[in-house]
Amino acid sequence: MALWKDANPGTATGPAAGPGVAATPPHPREPERTNVAPISPEVARRPAPRQEMKESIISSDLTIEGKIAGSGHVRIAGRFKGDVQVDGNVSLDAGARLEGHVKASVVSVGGELIGNIENAKRVELLETGVINGDVKAGSLTVAAGSRMRGQVEFGYDLEGRSKTDTKGFGNA
Repeated sequence: MALWKDANPGTATGPAAGPGVAATPPHPREPERTNVAPISPEVARRPAPRQEMKESIISSDLTIEGKIAGSGHVRIAGRFKGDVQVDGNVSLDAGARLEGHVKASVVSVGGELIGNIENAKRVELLETGVINGDVKAGSLTVAAGSRMRGQVEFGYDLEGRSKTDTKGFGNA
């Protein structure tokens, strides 16, 4: 039984091909590809879709100064000086320190944040957390024992309307 399709079914491939006719056997490693579409250059250059966001960690014995930007989650256990702007979440562990502005989906503060949090869907201020700066978020959770100095806006969408408002009623 052959694993490939004979390209010329009417021709013989063995010694019975006749006198003076050289028989060429089909190459066993090259099956006929009748149902495979060629890959276009646009599809070949397209990056594979990401299955899940990866988490980057700044460990507790590191001090870094710079800027973090991109997709994925960031967890800071050490010290970081600079702005953080990611599509994922930012977690600041207890004992960690971040000096800079944060723009992320979910921000969890267990250490000390000196800077503003902008356009977060959710901010969690844990009992060991300290924020010195302004917070703009969809929702805010504050644990007993945490501290904050700054202005807070939560419960509003990006246009400044309350999520519970209908047709502009209830705006101050």
